[in-house]
Amino acid sequence: MEKDLVIIGGGPAGLAAAIAAKEAGVSNLLILERDNKLGGILNQCIHNGFGLHTFKEELTGPEYAARFIDKALKLEIPYKLETMVIDISRDGDFKMVSYMNREEGLVTVKAKAVILCMGCRERSRGALNIPGYRPAGIYTAGTAQRYVNIEGRMPGKEVVILGSGDIGLIMARRMTFEGAKVKLVAELMPYSGGLKRNIAQCLKDFDIPLLLSHTVVDIKGKERVEAVVIAKVDENSKPIPGTEEEIKCDTLLLSCGLIPENELSGGLGVGMNRVTGGPLVNESLETDIEGVFACGNVLHVHDLVDYVSEESAQAGKKAAEYLGVNEEKDSCDKERCAIKETGGKSDDKDTEKADHFIKINAVDGVRYTVPSVIRLSHMEDRQTVRFRVGAVYKKAAIQVLAGDKEIMNLKKAALAPGEMEQVILQKSVLESIPDLEEVTIRVKTD
Repeated sequence: MEKDLVIIGGGPAGLAAAIAAKEAGVSNLLILERDNKLGGILNQCIHNGFGLHTFKEELTGPEYAARFIDKALKLEIPYKLETMVIDISRDGDFKMVSYMNREEGLVTVKAKAVILCMGCRERSRGALNIPGYRPAGIYTAGTAQRYVNIEGRMPGKEVVILGSGDIGLIMARRMTFEGAKVKLVAELMPYSGGLKRNIAQCLKDFDIPLLLSHTVVDIKGKERVEAVVIAKVDENSKPIPGTEEEIKCDTLLLSCGLIPENELSGGLGVGMNRVTGGPLVNESLETDIEGVFACGNVLHVHDLVDYVSEESAQAGKKAAEYLGVNEEKDSCDKERCAIKETGGKSDDKDTEKADHFIKINAVDGVRYTVPSVIRLSHMEDRQTVRFRVGAVYKKAAIQVLAGDKEIMNLKKAALAPGEMEQVILQKSVLESIPDLEEVTIRVKTD
């Protein structure tokens, strides 16, 4: 089988990317989705709050997904469900995508371009190293959400939640709605990892305690969870002796962060960002492998699906440009497309003239940026750069420097790791600065 474009994942990222690519003129494309329906994680997110940016109205997760699914069906975008991609490799300029399903067995697709939209997964108990036995009653928050919202099963009646990520906060409210008693939410960090609105609507509205700088140090029970022991932690996240407290419960939900699903990316040899766990990408959301794009939560974990859709539509559009659908376009060589941590400079002098690389530095409280490098010749008039900060800041500012020149200073009442931030760079401003090699984004507190 040969395709111009293969999209791996049929969730909100994959759907938005496929729709944008099809609308840009890519007709020979295919979505591969491992679940039995399109929509991804949104199908189990039955709470509202989706779509405020994209559709200017409040939707539930399934409603939001349905709008993209309906559009994909209307555009007659082909897709395969219950199909697991097991490998991506390179064969010259082509990408060989191998997948398996019940009907076809093992199939390899020869693709000119690939968009990675695999989403992310939750950290499990094994990744958290919590001591104790392995009784029933320990779930990730997302698994509990699927049980309650899709399968109609209650994980338990007395619940402790470890971690204050958005899924954990939402499940605190959801379990309360279903009649469970949520004893508390414990958070290792001195700040919450979720959106402020979720802390207010899911915890404060239901008088559920949030204990910051606390963690679970032991799980009691052999057959079923009987209690958990929580303790306060110091500035190094180490439990403080003498602060232990035993909380009776039959269920422990884990909401301790999300990890981009990048086993396929790593196997392909894509350059990875050590902070996000996702690929390094340029302004076109293209990785350091020519013709391989990444978007959505596989790239970096988002807090709003609206941003996922916006970003993924950009990836679909840029993939179409790469394929030369709408215009005569020479395929860029691997050196020119590559993302170099040194700023993307090529050894080829002619190539350097063709592509002016600008590295984006994340310093002084900014943990990372997406993208991490910009090719000025490929940049659109306005380039959105998204990032997260590494701590809570009050009355700070986001400062953007082009070389030594300040081009942006955005005052912020508060900054927190749980809230994604963004700045919009103007191409005309960057072009006006001669020999510009670096843009720096930092938190300014003085």
